[in-house]
Amino acid sequence: MSRLIGIDYGFKRTGIAVTDPLQIIASGLDTVPTASLFDCLERYINQEDVEGIVFGMPTKDDGSPSEPVPQIIGAMRKCRKLFPGIRIDSHDESYTSKMAFQTMIDGGVKKKKRRDKALVDKISATIILQSYMEANKNK
Repeated sequence: MSRLIGIDYGFKRTGIAVTDPLQIIASGLDTVPTASLFDCLERYINQEDVEGIVFGMPTKDDGSPSEPVPQIIGAMRKCRKLFPGIRIDSHDESYTSKMAFQTMIDGGVKKKKRRDKALVDKISATIILQSYMEANKNK
């Protein structure tokens, strides 16, 4: 099998997570400036066998699209052009930042380290990817 990549897309920073080759577990890979996301993806895809890229799709409490959705859709389109052999998908990312923060608290991460937004983005990408795999387990 090949890996999946999870993306927590942001205006400034983007968290990236990847699965193991058997797609059992997701792990945080990196947080990069959003402007360099596609360069980072290209380097990774040239080194590893990647089957799909999953973008977190944020929604408001009422279910309507959140502010960054047009940029995320644009990024997904660009990925489809740059990586035509790779499946590009999206997955609901509601409350992943809150879950990431709680994960850090539960994991004993010190208060100062919890303020690191890059770490939150990387953990959020991991949660998005793990949730996507769980939702698509039987497909």
